[in-house]
Order: sequence, then structure tokens, then C-alpha cells
Amino acid sequence: MKRTLQGLILAAGLAVTSVATAEIKIGFVNLARLTAEAPQAKAANERLKQEFEPREQELAAMQRDLQELEQRLKRDAAVMKEGERLRLERDLRAREREVRRLYDELREDLNIRRNEELGRFQRRISETVQELAKAQKFDLILIDGVMFVSDKVDITNQVLDRLQQEFRRGQK
Repeated sequence: MKRTLQGLILAAGLAVTSVATAEIKIGFVNLARLTAEAPQAKAANERLKQEFEPREQELAAMQRDLQELEQRLKRDAAVMKEGERLRLERDLRAREREVRRLYDELREDLNIRRNEELGRFQRRISETVQELAKAQKFDLILIDGVMFVSDKVDITNQVLDRLQQEFRRGQK
């Protein structure tokens, strides 16, 4: 019994030693840097800007009109007839509500589209990292939440290079 226990302990020790001496290839990817530098991310931001800029400009014009109407009301309220002043105040409040509603719709639509673009980009990053990891035989790829990363294991540049090549070829 004692010999069996000693044999098991010896076997376990040898197994741990062999795992500890095995080469494990680890890589790290900086997602924040990819999001800032990848051409796909920049193109997605440009698409969003083109898609939503007309609505933003329209809202800005409506806001300017509201400010003019409010200034007119403040300036002329003393000389206006009460009915005209009340009608102008109601009109001002209705327009303010409309601008707020349109602004909320714009923000919601923009968030939905931004999340769609971000999801598409994150899927592309994941595919690229997995392709690179398989091609270079990595055992483990880490992202974010890492205190220190040496240049030896940081593969962000390689992933960024692949994303740039894909973008130049017109893919994804």
C-alpha cells in the first residue's frame, strides 16, 4: 500500500514536470489599438458619419430655430398681445419636445448601427486572430485585462497587418 502511494506521487510529480517544461506559445492582442488603427474600423466610422450627418445637421438647424424663437419671445413678450404670446410659448414647447424626440431617435438609431458595425468588426478580428493563431501554432491568445505584455508575445501588429491587407484587397 505504501509503495503504491509512493509510486502515484512519483508519477504525478513526473507528469507535472513534463507539462511545466513543455513549450507553450502564447500571444497577446490589443483590441483597443486594433479598434483605433484598423482601416475597417475607420471605414465603419466614416460610413456612420455619412449616414447620420444629414440628420445631425437638420437637428442643429432646428435647435438654432428654437433659440431664435426663444429670443424673439423674450424680446417681444412685453409688447405682444397675451393670446399671441401664449400661442408662441405653446409653439416653442411643442418644437422643443419634437427636437428632443428626434434627438433621442437619432441617438438610438446611431447606437444600433454602431453596435452592428462594431459586432461585424469584432467578428473579423476574431477570425483573423484565429487564422493567425493556427498558422503560427499558438496555444493561447490573450486579449485585454493583462498587466504587462512583452513585445515577444504581442501579435497586435501582425493582426493589424492582416486586417490592412484584407482592406486593401477589398475584403470584409
